[in-house]
Amino acid sequence: MRPHFLIISLLLAALVTGCEKPAAFPIRPHKSKRSIVRRRDTLATIKLHDTISIAAVGDMMLGSAYPDGSKLPPDSAKRSFETAKEYFKGADIVFGNLEGTLLDTGMPATYKKNLKVAYLFRMPSYYGKVFKNAGFNLVSVANNHITDFGEKGYTSTTKTLDSYGIHYAGLETCPTTVFEKAGIKYGFCAFAPNAHTTSLLELRHVSKVISELKRRCDIVIVSFHGGAEGAGYEHVPFKMESFMHGKRGNVHAFAHTAIDAGADIVLGNGPHVSRALEKYKGRLIAYSLGNFCTYKSVSVAGVCGMAPLLKVKLDKKGEFLGGNIISFKQTHLEGLTRDTLNHVVKRIKLLTEKDFPNSGLEIGDDGSIISSGTN
Repeated sequence: MRPHFLIISLLLAALVTGCEKPAAFPIRPHKSKRSIVRRRDTLATIKLHDTISIAAVGDMMLGSAYPDGSKLPPDSAKRSFETAKEYFKGADIVFGNLEGTLLDTGMPATYKKNLKVAYLFRMPSYYGKVFKNAGFNLVSVANNHITDFGEKGYTSTTKTLDSYGIHYAGLETCPTTVFEKAGIKYGFCAFAPNAHTTSLLELRHVSKVISELKRRCDIVIVSFHGGAEGAGYEHVPFKMESFMHGKRGNVHAFAHTAIDAGADIVLGNGPHVSRALEKYKGRLIAYSLGNFCTYKSVSVAGVCGMAPLLKVKLDKKGEFLGGNIISFKQTHLEGLTRDTLNHVVKRIKLLTEKDFPNSGLEIGDDGSIISSGTN
């Protein structure tokens, strides 16, 4: 083999990624032994950034085809992110929580059928292209809706994400993923208190997963789906939360555990409302980014309709340099639109000041976020 062909082959081999199998960290046995192969971004040149840019949003669910397709957008969801796409441009990482399955046909999981009230989210698999075209390259699948349609649902979801080159993690079968972009090696893991997801509740295991990931990566991004849901749960309670008779985690303890273990940024979702921001050991925590693009099946009344887009700059060591919150809003009639009155900025600013008076952050009325103090 010619020397330059050998070098190219080795570089390409080094850039192959995947949703990593959990052999090193057994959680609970699962009957599926499917291994999921992923691909890294390939690069013509490799150059380290001086800064890393992350754009992050909360829950995304672009309508549901189950049971009759009446809750699907009229334009095949193609315009779902039209007002937000320009704000994703230039970011190294564009992240959101995928709150549902990408599945064309299928019936609900048995345990969901037996619930008195069940919200079942089954987006057509071609909606994967909508996320890709909007700019998303990283999503969490750790939430209570990834199992709405059983193993068929989450297997179809991961295969669809693979086909569009969107990185993901958060299932028992896929707790972490590692990928490279512009010379930076990223590790990502996601946690939730739900069946078949990487457990949010076992903090010793959380710490082990993250610390191992940090040993192999430059930047570690952590997502969690936790906390009680709805307009009455905007505040971080600093204790174990419950909802619908199920434990939803102590999100403050989780976030601090994650950063102590090596996380460089922690991005929360799950309550369907925005929560406070905090800087801890120089790293940023967003305790909930609320709803962002959730067509019809999720309430967007009042504070639930406030939709923040968080943009963050980190240095190469993962320390928070600054950022800003861009305000959007949702209605069932108009979908996602820009909010020029900055309601969600004002709300997150207020929640941060009340819940974390020594947050280490200063949030401006324009959405700017700068460090203050020594946190």
